[in-house]
Amino acid sequence: MKTKAYARAGVDIDLGNKVKATLPQLLAATRRPEVLGKVGGFGGLFALDTRKYRQPVLVSSVDGVGTKLKIAFAMDRHETIGQDLVNHCVNDIAVLGAEPLFFLDYLGTGKLEPKVFTEIIKGFALACAENRCSLIGGETAQMPGFYQKGEYDVSGTIVGVVEKSRMLDGKTIRPGDVVIGLAASGLHTNGYSLARKIFFEQMKLKPTTRVPELKNTIGAELLKVHVSYGMLVQELLKKFNPGKTRVVKGLAHITGGGFIDNIPRVLPKTCDVVVRKGSWDMLPIFQMIRNHSGVPDAELYQVFNMGIGMTVIVEGARADAVLKACQKRHQAWIIGGVVKGKGLARVV
Repeated sequence: MKTKAYARAGVDIDLGNKVKATLPQLLAATRRPEVLGKVGGFGGLFALDTRKYRQPVLVSSVDGVGTKLKIAFAMDRHETIGQDLVNHCVNDIAVLGAEPLFFLDYLGTGKLEPKVFTEIIKGFALACAENRCSLIGGETAQMPGFYQKGEYDVSGTIVGVVEKSRMLDGKTIRPGDVVIGLAASGLHTNGYSLARKIFFEQMKLKPTTRVPELKNTIGAELLKVHVSYGMLVQELLKKFNPGKTRVVKGLAHITGGGFIDNIPRVLPKTCDVVVRKGSWDMLPIFQMIRNHSGVPDAELYQVFNMGIGMTVIVEGARADAVLKACQKRHQAWIIGGVVKGKGLARVV
């Protein structure tokens, strides 16, 4: 059969349709009862059950995974990328107290590789199912000549919901409150441009180099999945913030900007947060970065999460109880406190 002109130009519509035909099976585990129709329409349909809320507020976020993709390309491993993206987006809306409802993805590539496509979508589906979030649609764009061979980009949009009266806005944060840190799995999805420079240019490692202190290859370590804290946040709010009670007062997802830029996003202008170095078990990957990069600590704590993926600011008197609840799902530590100030975060 003669190859179609568009396929000869680099865009194989038939291949795209064949690959996408597997989507219903992959996405079945993510389906919530509110989803209408099927994946593949011009728009995803979701019927929000407003009877469950007095004043429902929709919360949305969009993100990518940055240059972590370069590690996936080098290792030819793509199954974690979809999980990273979903979990990152879930955490971004979780800090407001929102429950995720549905997710949409965008994948752009030069040439559609069925194996790579399937691995990424499986990652989306797995993370959506784990977060009780429906994957209701997306877009796959073949753009030959736009991307380097073997490379692609992904982004995702998430929509969640929270009762207006139960939104977390940090307004009740006061001096004397305590900061709990939730353990990260590694770099999550931030700081990879600097990390790649440190490991591959300065230290001359290859992605496949096995590093004894990591008990892993550097590539596999850098591909560890971004942790989702969404389910834990919902459990904490149900247990500690019933009615008008506010034991859990503010959350910060420690992404690009580290502690220094992210924690102030939830602070009143009259309060500072002081984070104490050494109050948590630092992962070996961050010890390597600190020991071999030559980058000052002040910058490291503004670029990387340094082993803390999310901070939870809680009422001081209940801090131990909240910490124990956190530790049922994740490693967690008391890492600092709230003092009078100007809305800043300091690492000391």
